[in-house]
Amino acid sequence: MSQSQTIFLAGGGTGGHLYPGIAVAQALKTLAPDLNPVFLATRKEIDRVILEPTGFEFIPQPVIPWKKSISGTLRFAMALRETWDVVRKLIKDRKPAVVLGLGGYAAGPAVRMASSKAIPTALINPDVIPGAANKLLIKRAAAVCCQFEQTANYVDSSLRTKLQVTGCPIRSDIRHLPPRDQAMSRLGLDPKMDTLVVTGASLGAQTVNEGVLEFLKEVPPRGWQVLHLSGRDHGEAVRAGYKGVSTPAVVVDFTPDMADVWAVADLAVSRSGASSCAELTACGIPSVLLPYPYHKDMHQRENAKVLAEAGAAILVDDEKDAKKNAQKLRPAIEPLLYDVVKRRTMSEAARKIGKPDAAENVARLITELARSGR
Repeated sequence: MSQSQTIFLAGGGTGGHLYPGIAVAQALKTLAPDLNPVFLATRKEIDRVILEPTGFEFIPQPVIPWKKSISGTLRFAMALRETWDVVRKLIKDRKPAVVLGLGGYAAGPAVRMASSKAIPTALINPDVIPGAANKLLIKRAAAVCCQFEQTANYVDSSLRTKLQVTGCPIRSDIRHLPPRDQAMSRLGLDPKMDTLVVTGASLGAQTVNEGVLEFLKEVPPRGWQVLHLSGRDHGEAVRAGYKGVSTPAVVVDFTPDMADVWAVADLAVSRSGASSCAELTACGIPSVLLPYPYHKDMHQRENAKVLAEAGAAILVDDEKDAKKNAQKLRPAIEPLLYDVVKRRTMSEAARKIGKPDAAENVARLITELARSGR
């Protein structure tokens, strides 16, 4: 193997795609320092916000998601053509040893082009149900790194040998949480109180925000405080909402320091995206999960079902109406607030299905592909 080889990690647009890639990149730097991770991201601001602090090189791709309209199709086609040119030049200049697809529309061009040039490719498939991009790319990949064994039920039998249940990579700081009191101090929380964490993942979730606020207005929990990760576009509205709530709360628009968040969490109300599920289970956080309800394949609901069936979470189907969500959340959350034994049991169940070593598992696979060239 040459002194230094490039590994492209292609994908972006949300933290759900980027954070697993960051975890793999961190693991690669330890496991194989001669491999140089480079992200092929998108031009969305969230990609810069997430990737810049890591110190890893990232290159924005022009690619955009397809929208079902004539103008949306034209913009997508123009951006895709430009992306092909960018990726073609990058592959020619950087000669990557492996291309790892992180999922989503931004993974497609690099994985497809690398495969056509006999460069080994692999995919991260962290949801139970493969996304549209991964469904198209599985045939081209040497390996597919899955979080859930249930993914096999959604893949053609002829392709199942490619599936490896590695877990969904999480960053090393989340695997090794800081002391609770230190995290409390950094977040401005009271260390004497229990903490309910509310999160709609990196972009936030309006219906989760509004439903929890409505619940807290109706049932202010005794002895609890709230750490509410609102999402950048929802921070002002959530802070305004807490003016009508008696429960102490800290509202954070966005934080890359999820290790602090999970270190203080006694209970979480969360979306059930793949990275959220991976972090909740690895950290042993009991949770109430509200899957994103507008995906055609309802893949977040399938993720949540795995945790719920394991006894690690309670699944609540999200509604558009805040009052309806509050009515659903009350019987799920309220008993857990005052039942520490139940929360402890859920925590243990979460840890049993967690795979905290997923990043190393994927990094080893990438290293083997780079060395074998297959």
